[in-house]
Amino acid sequence: MTVNEQIKILCIRNGISLAELSRKIGLTPQSLNGKMKREKFTVYDLEEMSNALGCKFERFFVLPNGEKI
Repeated sequence: MTVNEQIKILCIRNGISLAELSRKIGLTPQSLNGKMKREKFTVYDLEEMSNALGCKFERFFVLPNGEKI
């Protein structure tokens, strides 16, 4: 599943449009649309989206022993 698909699913489950999400994170709808077309999101973008959508975003690497970094 791509990040774009995940974002769309989160919006549907939260009952908001992508345009509304863009405004909540301080972007114009056109700017968010451009990021989605290029699939270019920073970790900051994803953290802002998770905050706006009331969910948790986790970012880490998992070593073979299960340790998360």
